[in-house]
This record gives sequence, C-alpha cells and structure tokens, in this order.
Amino acid sequence: MTGDHCTTTVVLYEPTMIFQLNRAAGQPVYLQLMQQVRHAVETGVLRPGDQLPGIRTLAQELVVSHNTVAKAYSELEREGLIELRHGSGAYASARRRSKVRAEKVRLARDRVRALLGSLVEDGLTVDEIHRIIEAELVYPATEGESVGR
Repeated sequence: MTGDHCTTTVVLYEPTMIFQLNRAAGQPVYLQLMQQVRHAVETGVLRPGDQLPGIRTLAQELVVSHNTVAKAYSELEREGLIELRHGSGAYASARRRSKVRAEKVRLARDRVRALLGSLVEDGLTVDEIHRIIEAELVYPATEGESVGR
C-alpha cells in the first residue's frame, strides 16, 4: 500500500500486467479487476490465448478473497473476454467478440478525440467540456437527445 491512496500494485506474468486496486475508491474490487482486464484486452496488452494469473494466485498477491477474483473472472467469461479452463486457468478469449469490441473502442476513442479538439477550438475549457459530458451522461436532457443505453 502506498500513502493515503490505499493502492496495491502487483506485476504478474508476461505480458506484464499490472493490477492496481484502490480500496478507497468506493468501487468493489471485483469491478476494478474486471475494468483492468477489459482495458488490457481492448488495448492489446492481453492477446487471444494469453494466460491470466490463476484465481488463488491473484487473490493471494492482491490480498483479497479468492471469491472476489472468481467473481470477476466469471463475469469476464460471461462477457466473452476470457475463457476459464478447468484445471488449466484463465485465458484471454480468442473469440471474435473481443476483437470487435476492441475495434469499437478504438473508433469511439478517435471520435471522442475529434469532438474534444473541435470543442477546444470553439473556445471551451477542458473543465467546461468535462462538466458537459458528465452532465449529459448522468442527466440526459430529453429522451430524444440522450445517449443511447
């Protein structure tokens, strides 16, 4: 743990994967793990067939219940991002869904960058843009104008 952030950092396996848990974040640990594995898959850090740390090993290294890691892995398997092989471990999924998702995220990131550039050119500050986006996500104006869910 470091400072007031209550963060545990663990580096495991090749490709090097760093799990960071912020116990003070108010977000369940299993969701933090899921987000980090999703991000690793979407950015190509984890490629199809790459092995993830075992449930018990990761739980011990992060000092969490093995049920916490098992829940995260189970949800990720349900989403099609990883495959759990009894007695063998967890692996990044080779299913096409992961590739399609990664491409969607990449395209969305490109669109967001273009929009942000345009808004900055229009004279809005980063803080103003952040507040606008956050407000629209949390409190959409009307059904016809809101972000699709």
